[in-house]
Amino acid sequence: MDINSIRAKLSALQTQNSRPSGEARKNVFWKPAVGKQTIRIVPSAYNKSNPFSELFFHYGIDKNPIISPTNWGETDPIVEFAKQLRNTKDKESWRLARKLDPKMRVFVPIIVRGEESEGVKLWGFGKEIYMELLSMVEDEDIGDYTDIVSGRDLNLTTVGADTTGTGFNKTTVRARTKESVLVEDGAMLQTILKDQPDPLKVFSRMSFDDMKSVLQKWLAVDEEGAEGSIISEPASNFDDTKPKATTTEELPWKKPENKFSLETQGKKVESKADKFDSLFNDDDNDLPF
Repeated sequence: MDINSIRAKLSALQTQNSRPSGEARKNVFWKPAVGKQTIRIVPSAYNKSNPFSELFFHYGIDKNPIISPTNWGETDPIVEFAKQLRNTKDKESWRLARKLDPKMRVFVPIIVRGEESEGVKLWGFGKEIYMELLSMVEDEDIGDYTDIVSGRDLNLTTVGADTTGTGFNKTTVRARTKESVLVEDGAMLQTILKDQPDPLKVFSRMSFDDMKSVLQKWLAVDEEGAEGSIISEPASNFDDTKPKATTTEELPWKKPENKFSLETQGKKVESKADKFDSLFNDDDNDLPF
């Protein structure tokens, strides 16, 4: 037995299954602070042709976002449950399925100007900034801003939640007009190009069974505290902690009135969790796993 190989495998598994500490996350991830900052997107060490990594996460089901196994081409029990919901003709089931769909988050390797010695970090953002950055590449006056010789730095301007009125910061991006080299120091350049966090390895992965358990608990939230037995599902189970809109249609995550039917006699009891669990019974479903 190769002891060193075993140790390496154990270390990899421990890293994969543990959530990074606050300090470790600080060393890996970066987000713009309120004000102005200058960064440089660098070529990816893992994909020479494209520095952007599109990853998919489930939000609002657990206390932390859950990275979807679909990122590795594996089966995601939450996605499969959403597919089952869409097999119905029920409007509320479709709306719930939409909430269960994983959402895209994009990560790109960067260095922060003035902090080059801290190495490469991952900047994560949503669709709006992603489209803006992709559009810059198509602009013939900008082009490939990641080029290590003739690329461009990016100026970021971030305003706080008190300014946006949305509860979230907002960042705008502008490419500098002047081309510049990534760094002058050859040794630092090699470090930047090779020593980068891998977007597919920095997130803690949840097992299939654990994801199933988390979803069961989330689905069962409305059932807790109910008097009697639940014999039918509510229309949906959306988080009502987000800003209010004027109508339910405008606020797809608004929690509707409780539509449980409660009865204790003469009815077959079947909870949402029971219905969900039955989808994973190999004897009576056709899921592809």
